[in-house]
Amino acid sequence: MNTITKKMSKQEIFALKERVANQIQKESRPQYTFYQIKLRECTITAYTSGKVVFQGKDLDWLAPDTPQQADVYPQAGSDEVGTGDYFGPVVVSATIVEKDQVDVLRSMGIQDSKQINDEKIRQLAPRIKELCPYTILVVSNDKYNQVHQTHNMVDIKCLLHNQAYVNLQQKGYTLPNFLIIDQFVQKSSYYRYLQNQPKVIPDIHFETKAENKYLSVACGSILARNAFLEAWDAMEAKYHFHFEKGAGKQVDLCAQRFVDEFGKSELGHVAKLHFANTKKLK
Repeated sequence: MNTITKKMSKQEIFALKERVANQIQKESRPQYTFYQIKLRECTITAYTSGKVVFQGKDLDWLAPDTPQQADVYPQAGSDEVGTGDYFGPVVVSATIVEKDQVDVLRSMGIQDSKQINDEKIRQLAPRIKELCPYTILVVSNDKYNQVHQTHNMVDIKCLLHNQAYVNLQQKGYTLPNFLIIDQFVQKSSYYRYLQNQPKVIPDIHFETKAENKYLSVACGSILARNAFLEAWDAMEAKYHFHFEKGAGKQVDLCAQRFVDEFGKSELGHVAKLHFANTKKLK
């Protein structure tokens, strides 16, 4: 059992919890702590003093990879959208950015899609597609619910990110030496999830908040978000129904209205059924 202790601000402590939210197996709140959470690889105890203790066999994810600079080009990056939304698909996109595209992309105001409104996303996506090699994977709700019977959310994301890079190769592009994923899982766990895949892209750099540091990840984020919005538009047009984004109380009410109007059997075509929202339906 290894132990690492870090000093973190309150903001960093809760940002850490949000980052690993999909991996939490058990959560408690012992005295003098903000939280104690158990992941597959380790247990994290965050004290109100700012001390954060990591205990587990696999703590490699706490040690940063070989330092890389955001201005290393060419670079390829990927990001996902839709994993926190009850309604709509899961989308992963990967892009390649060359050095001579940097100034143009920066002049367009490329950044993490969560910080750009949907109207701007729709404007930027076609321009990125004209400039950069890219691939987009859209997993419909039907397919997602089927796959989730044997794969958890993290597993699915690992499979999709890997496939996004494989698809770039299959489209005839040469992958750069520097590949980045906005970290949603520990690097060792990522490759463990992929151990039975026929082709695995090696030596990927994992970094938190990568969508704010690397143009390739930011472009992937925007293309993924745009594809998510296009699927959302098609879903609303098919049912002539307004869906709510996210997974909060408004989504609970929206899901109930949908079931009341179309029946629960139709829900699997538009929602991720394993979310807690499903259990709240009457």
